[in-house]
Amino acid sequence: MKMFSVAHKTAFVVDHCPYMAESSRQQVECDVLTKSRAQGVIPLAPVSKSLWTCAVECSMEYCRILYDVYPLNKLINYIVSDSEFHILNTWRQEDQSTHELMSALAAVGPPNPREDPECCSVLHGLVAAVESLCKLTELQHEQRTVLMDTAERVANRGRIICLTNAKSDTHVRMLEDCIQETLMDQNKLAAGSDRLMAIQQCELVLVHIFPMGEDALVSDRPKKEISPLLTSEVHSVRAGRHLATKLNILVQQHFDLASTTITNIPMKVRQRLCGPQPVQLGFWMICFIEPPMGNVGVTEVQDNSGLKETVTLKWCTPRTNSVELHYCTGAYRISPTDVNSRPSSCLTNFLLNGRSVLLEQPRKSGSKVISHMLSSHGGEIFLHVLNSTRSTLEDPPSISEGCGGRVTDYRITDFGEFMRENRLTPVAETAPNPGGRFPADRAKAQLERYTRYWPMIISQTTIFNMQAVVPLANLIVKEALSEEDVLTCQKTVYNLVDMERKNDPLPISTVGSRGKGPKRDEQYRIMWNELETLVKTHAAGSERHQRVLDCIVACRSKPPEEEERKKRGRKREDREERPDKNGTKEPEDRAWQDSERLKGALEKEEQESEVIKDSPDSPEPLNKKPRLAIEEVQPSEKAKGPVSLLALWTNRITVANSRKHQEFAGRTSSVNNKAELYQHLKDDNGWVKVTC
Repeated sequence: MKMFSVAHKTAFVVDHCPYMAESSRQQVECDVLTKSRAQGVIPLAPVSKSLWTCAVECSMEYCRILYDVYPLNKLINYIVSDSEFHILNTWRQEDQSTHELMSALAAVGPPNPREDPECCSVLHGLVAAVESLCKLTELQHEQRTVLMDTAERVANRGRIICLTNAKSDTHVRMLEDCIQETLMDQNKLAAGSDRLMAIQQCELVLVHIFPMGEDALVSDRPKKEISPLLTSEVHSVRAGRHLATKLNILVQQHFDLASTTITNIPMKVRQRLCGPQPVQLGFWMICFIEPPMGNVGVTEVQDNSGLKETVTLKWCTPRTNSVELHYCTGAYRISPTDVNSRPSSCLTNFLLNGRSVLLEQPRKSGSKVISHMLSSHGGEIFLHVLNSTRSTLEDPPSISEGCGGRVTDYRITDFGEFMRENRLTPVAETAPNPGGRFPADRAKAQLERYTRYWPMIISQTTIFNMQAVVPLANLIVKEALSEEDVLTCQKTVYNLVDMERKNDPLPISTVGSRGKGPKRDEQYRIMWNELETLVKTHAAGSERHQRVLDCIVACRSKPPEEEERKKRGRKREDREERPDKNGTKEPEDRAWQDSERLKGALEKEEQESEVIKDSPDSPEPLNKKPRLAIEEVQPSEKAKGPVSLLALWTNRITVANSRKHQEFAGRTSSVNNKAELYQHLKDDNGWVKVTC
């Protein structure tokens, strides 16, 4: 069915009554461009435009934007209303241009302020607009001819935009009622005519224009449904720049246009006068359902053009010639928001001379991304969308490279096995099996069972990386389980319980995590949760599937002594990890203490040996280690934890020295390492006999 939207036909009705000749009271300075003024010359007085001039200029800007962006199939019928209506153009495509409309408006001329206001009314133009909407356009006539049997399927919709100076809200309601009656009458006439079409939907946009400094006599009103055929909305706007802003917003809403702002345009004249200040320029373009610049920032703005939101692009300094080929994904017409500004004129002439401009996305960091290009074709300017990602003409990336280079640990081997197990083969049977299902239905059911839980990435699963879970994972997806299958699944669960009791490690992925990853208890908790999730997705298949799930749940509920054993295991792991955390500092401190202790013992030994050698009556001492050194070294041997290299070497030297001499007899017979000297000199009473 060929549907024509409301935007296909737009009827402009501009009031040409005497009150439209009133001044808008927005002054325009005519002497601002004079650089030097001779003495005695009176400056030019400011002027102000009439309401009629403001309405014509703003409506022409509306038409210019529409014709630039939509040169075809978006039609405008311009009507002027005073004592009678004046239709300035038709629905034909050759009449759709601003040049034709401006020539016709010049022939109409400004309103006559001396004309009788009672004889003039905008109502004549509104009635003519409804009649014009009933007429067929060339495209509608073509579609009705093609669909001769179902010509009623071609819809006829349209919009009426009325620029006037209403007296009150009551006057507005009277205009709406008149349009409603005209719609009913024209639809009756169209029902019996081959040259007319009944109107299925009509939108009335009434813009009330009033001079600057006066109060609005008409209140704004959002879109309201008057009848199933007519909807109406009212806008009360001051003349001048406010009216231009309002019509820019309306053309954006009526034809779903988007705004693009180009910044950092190099202007030689501006740089010479004002310094290197950036120049920015706005454009209208078609708004897309899937924007070609989806990753470009959208900025909320509000300026004289009425832009609500705009996509900002930055001028790229390296210009390009049109002979260079770029891989483009789309080209779209654009229209400047301010066609009379100097930046817009310079850029337009620059592009029409055969040059092209590359545009980049503004980014705070990183390399620039050239995403768009401005160029002209056949005297029309287009915004080209350049491909900034991998080209579709290139070979597709390998699955091991990942989507965009982010994911590289896909379960490629498991996916190949999955495809082998779910291959489709032609079958001869055309009737359903005894279960009442066709082969295609059984294949779909099997594919659904196999994909209920199937992680695509290795780091997202634990059980599918364990060889011990393979029997259960292969059997649980079956539509029906036998008793032997249930026993195999239960045996797999018991093997996992035994692995947990032995505290065996699991293939847990540590990608993206810091440190050693989760602890052993946490690893097994993750494994049991995933295994339970897998079996739960198939537990409703049969009673035997449920038995496998019950076995898992029963094994997960551990007795109290098992929990106590796991707590002891956790404490042992903590003790093993604690020396590792401080292992770089404690051995150094311990080695330093041992070396200082040994050094002090050796110095004391040297002092004692010197004293003994200085005594003339003392015999030559034996070559032996002092007891102090041995006793001081012993605690380091009993110390827990890692032993330093110095301690190992000291123990070895001590053992070697102890084998080189005969042990002192007093030390062997001592009590608590204390030996009594000169026992042979004691008498019976225990006194020592001293002789001179």
